Amino acid sequence: MKQDYKRICKAVEDAERKAAELVLQAHGILAEAKSGKRDVVTEYDRRVQTFLIEQLQKLLPDAGFFCEEMKEQDRLDGRHLFIIDPIDGTMNFVHGFHHSCISVAYAEEGTVRVGAIYNPYIDEMFTAIRGEGAFLNGRPIAVSRDGLSESVVCFGTSPYHPELADRTFRLVRKAFDAGLDVRREGAAALDLCTVAAGRAGLYFELQLSLWDYAAGKLIVEEAGGCCCTVEGESLPKDGRRTGILAGSPAAVEDFLRLAAG
Repeated sequence: MKQDYKRICKAVEDAERKAAELVLQAHGILAEAKSGKRDVVTEYDRRVQTFLIEQLQKLLPDAGFFCEEMKEQDRLDGRHLFIIDPIDGTMNFVHGFHHSCISVAYAEEGTVRVGAIYNPYIDEMFTAIRGEGAFLNGRPIAVSRDGLSESVVCFGTSPYHPELADRTFRLVRKAFDAGLDVRREGAAALDLCTVAAGRAGLYFELQLSLWDYAAGKLIVEEAGGCCCTVEGESLPKDGRRTGILAGSPAAVEDFLRLAAG
């Protein structure tokens, strides 16, 4: 039976907007370290995730879940799977830097069909359904057509992996010299949306988890952009961590040439 992807997308949007009330009303936020001091979680991450799972289980009772704050993940190739980052940009959230989002992707037998990313601080909802385009608050969006020389470049520092810092900043310097300017804002899903909306021409980060980019990758691609590894290869389908490069086709091509030099 073919799924009604518009119905799923609308349900995800509604769940994200309701869950965002927890984010906006948060106070006395305490961070707990996970793998290290830069890798933190709060009670609000867990509460948002629990709420989203409860709401989405009502929509698809047999769905699986692949979520940042779950210890055991369901199969990526299941009939129905929701991939959730309850608060992307947790460090921003903890420190009152209002640039965080809720990211949910819906996958069917290993293929992401729906993506929705919500920034509650400025009420921006980015959505995409495979084959139907990308949207911001219901209006179509498209990536920039510019090459790297005419682009602002967003990047992430993979803060949980300090061994990647030197390579990251070498690439940042190359991007800064070749492009217009660089930005580091601390929320991978929103960086992908920034690219999808044509606000930046390129985004890269050397290590991300699937929940960081599953929804954003679809939104970028449906906005006419492309996503690959920083080496120019296809992104893995098995859920392992990976680097990501996303942007306009021209900017991605320029960056790959620059990075190889």
